[in-house]
Amino acid sequence: MDAPNPPFVPLVIGHRGAPGYRPEHTRSSYELAFALGADAVEPDIVITKDGVLVVRHENEISGTTDVAQHPEFAERHTTKRIDGVTLSGWFTEDFTWSELATLRARERLPELRQHSSSFDGTEPMLRLSELLELVDEAADRTARPLRLVAEIKHPTYFASIGMPLAEPVAAALAPWGGQERLTVECFEQTVLGEVGARGVSAEFIYLLEATGAAPDLIARDGSSAMSYASQLTDAGLDRLAREVDGISPDKSLLLDDPALVTRAHERRLRVFTWTLRPENGFLAEPHRLGGVSSDWGDWRTEFESIIRSGVDGIFVDHADLGVAARAGVADGAS
Repeated sequence: MDAPNPPFVPLVIGHRGAPGYRPEHTRSSYELAFALGADAVEPDIVITKDGVLVVRHENEISGTTDVAQHPEFAERHTTKRIDGVTLSGWFTEDFTWSELATLRARERLPELRQHSSSFDGTEPMLRLSELLELVDEAADRTARPLRLVAEIKHPTYFASIGMPLAEPVAAALAPWGGQERLTVECFEQTVLGEVGARGVSAEFIYLLEATGAAPDLIARDGSSAMSYASQLTDAGLDRLAREVDGISPDKSLLLDDPALVTRAHERRLRVFTWTLRPENGFLAEPHRLGGVSSDWGDWRTEFESIIRSGVDGIFVDHADLGVAARAGVADGAS
């Protein structure tokens, strides 16, 4: 495994592109993230009825597309239970790619991001293959070694309906990847091993929530499933260090326990964290300014405190703010 990055130089990862400025997972969102200085972008990967990998926050798409305005798809509205959560809407696995290609993207958080929502309806969804081409093109254009941090969404659920993701994801990423430019991540460790076993050369990062347990472990062990919290104990990190290249915990875990980064680095685990956002509604309470959720609070203090913990990568919705915070920490350390 590679050694952790030197201090004060975490990767700035455009979380779903630059969704602070454009609807997430659109071409313009990804292109803007790179234009604003992101070192990498992060797509969420789900699958269609005919086996096409698409990039979307969830397989339920009513919050991020105009599918509800398409009467021809009205009868596909349904309710499903995914990773213990009941969801109603429209789901990618019930559509072919040609059908999804007729939809247009929408801002997921219009009440917080009115500027981004002004671009609703202007762009289609993207296939993973199109995003891989976009990253290559951006790297050539900027002459920078850009990365992809690919998140596999809901693999236990998709496997339960006969659509396992490891094989198609590996087939798409193996020819493109390499540890110097590809990271594969998931909230479920099982699929990371399955993708790696299929010859994908990448850095494998295990995502961890602040509460609860991983869906693959719940499916296997039920109520006795190991919690995310127990996986961040010293014993849990010892085990993870034998099986993955790094971890990516919720930022609240680092704000509560900055020593987590040190403990992980002692085991040669890289550490990413998610998601750094400037709006009051997403900031920790000490960093909020005023009572309006959509207003920006003291984002710089929060971002810089997380960077000072020594993290190797930060997921941001506004790539320029991540770059600025990184520069501020580096300047203060020089």
